[in-house]
Amino acid sequence: MRIFEPLAVFFIVILICMSSVAATCNIIIITDPTGKDPNGAAAGSMSFAENMFQSTFLMSKENHFAVLSGGTGSSDSRLDSIIEAVASLKENSTAAAAASIANKYSGARLLVGGPQIGAAIGGSFDAYLITVEGNSSITVTPYSSGTAVLQPGQKGAIIHLRNTAGNPLYGTADKVRKETAMNIGKMIRDGYPATTILSEAMGEVAKDSGEKYGGGGDNLVSGITTGDMFTPKDMNQTGYAMDEPYSKTCKNCGWGMGYPSAENYNVCPVCNGELKIIYAYEALGDAITVSKDSVSVSVYGSDEPGLASTTSDVVKSSVASNGYDATAIANSINKAISKGYIVGVDYVEPKDLNVKEDSKAVGVYYTALINDRTSPAWELPIDSNVLTILGSIQTVIGVILILLVIFRSRLLKSFKK
Repeated sequence: MRIFEPLAVFFIVILICMSSVAATCNIIIITDPTGKDPNGAAAGSMSFAENMFQSTFLMSKENHFAVLSGGTGSSDSRLDSIIEAVASLKENSTAAAAASIANKYSGARLLVGGPQIGAAIGGSFDAYLITVEGNSSITVTPYSSGTAVLQPGQKGAIIHLRNTAGNPLYGTADKVRKETAMNIGKMIRDGYPATTILSEAMGEVAKDSGEKYGGGGDNLVSGITTGDMFTPKDMNQTGYAMDEPYSKTCKNCGWGMGYPSAENYNVCPVCNGELKIIYAYEALGDAITVSKDSVSVSVYGSDEPGLASTTSDVVKSSVASNGYDATAIANSINKAISKGYIVGVDYVEPKDLNVKEDSKAVGVYYTALINDRTSPAWELPIDSNVLTILGSIQTVIGVILILLVIFRSRLLKSFKK
């Protein structure tokens, strides 16, 4: 499980640099314990607090499980519990055994789970355990501290939720935790995939409890993550609010634009069609849900606001039309740059893309423009030296015209003579 090694190192760096990085909302949902449904298990975290980096939810793509952290204890105790839990999972321990490690550390919390191992939460928590039986009966049980377990082979979920000090909706966590747990149970019973349920649950928690900043989500079966879609770009900042608009998309032609640039469009600039607002929690569900048209898009090289979401929309539209063709994708991105839909970055070439059709993923590596430029320089079919010569000629002509104006009377008299 080598995937944990770089993530654990990153987590150490993050915790050293800040005093708090604790998710107050942790959710794991399992709708298909066999692991056959590509959207059958999902996990996510968010909080009202600052510094909700992806390091607060670690995922093993190889072994299909997640470790979600949090709690009221120190960063050291949380980090120690995570490292020990990861080590135990590498030795094929159960979710219950890994989660119960948090009980040894003051204030730490661990929520661990995957389609094959079930789910469990241990340490300092206030959670509901949701189970759904084959006869469609739903059981929602409250737990506070200790260890709560969703057994392997069982459909269900675990949701932890507390309020962060300073949250304007402080005091709502108990009510929202229970209501969201009941709604999760109903959606599992009604056959919704885990990724969709996670999206809806995070939207409900964000709106009703105020614990709303990403964080993000993971598809534990297919190994897809939201990555840095919603996490803060800088230290000691909040991430993207899950209950706020994230992008707009055209219902007719599929054109899309991320916020804040999307605020400038009321109708589609391509076909004049109606635009639909996609909220962040909906974008989370779209990002981690596998379908025949799903594409995971990662953007690197620039933190320009709205760049990632707009690039994602452009790439998905290109893939839908032309498949996983690097040249076609690059052309689509460059057209968006030329039209001003994508700003602050230079044009790309096929070599700037990492296209993986087998995993339905596309990585886009931009070069950010310098000197606060929003668009690349024009590519003219004339050599720069020619332009310099033409400029010099134009200057000479301009000087001659000025002289003619100044000495026009004398010149006219000389001409008459």
